Amino acid sequence: MTSAVVLCDLEANGLATVTLNRPQALNALSRELLDRLAETVDRLADDQRVRVMILTGAGRAFCAGLDLKEIGAGRGNLGSDARPAPGDPVAALERFPGPVIGAINGAAVTGGFELALACDVLLASSSARFADTHARVGLASGWGLSQKLSRAVGIYRAREISLGGNWVGAEQAAAWGFVNRVCAPEELLPAARTLAADMLSAQPGMLARYKSTINDGFALSFGAGMALERQRAAKFNRSVDATEIEQRRESVRAHNRRTR
Repeated sequence: MTSAVVLCDLEANGLATVTLNRPQALNALSRELLDRLAETVDRLADDQRVRVMILTGAGRAFCAGLDLKEIGAGRGNLGSDARPAPGDPVAALERFPGPVIGAINGAAVTGGFELALACDVLLASSSARFADTHARVGLASGWGLSQKLSRAVGIYRAREISLGGNWVGAEQAAAWGFVNRVCAPEELLPAARTLAADMLSAQPGMLARYKSTINDGFALSFGAGMALERQRAAKFNRSVDATEIEQRRESVRAHNRRTR
């Protein structure tokens, strides 16, 4: 019996853990994996119970990128235009309204690197490493790596990573700013779950609302982003009850005391 190429564990608290499950192929993105991952993320986005997602890989790699062996055998393609394909997991991750925590357990290469950068927060195992080999193998990036990486680490470091094509270890990735923090391998998923629990303590609807404001504002100039925040805040805060806010503040204080 063939095992599923994408595993999904949905918990009652609103956390979904999605696992790339082709460990024998280093979770290379076959056509089936691309389709199943996009379908899974979109299904979770439509599920009102799901508020936070963890994305990780099975085995010793996060994702080795597109399955070039499958493409070479004529069972896949590299895309023919700039429109997102139906089985586009990066576009699906960008549509997911809540936070996506990438738990990067091993190598994230080229398309796998782009998949990692589609997450909102990246926690990396100390055994994780990243490489952009588009230039070396003769492919053009189409999932945002050429634009997202430079915004995360600065254009000079992005040129070094992408034009040099060499490995960037987890600690270096954290020092350069595209990984939030590094964990021991056995602590990676527990750390991701702890962060997810903190996010799930937010008020209903606030995770999606705040993520949208951060992301939409980041795509604008600073002044336009500030104007966007003010506009959305003025509209939303008119509906807020001051008594409820004070009650929520007390629950936040209690949460912070428990997690010190």
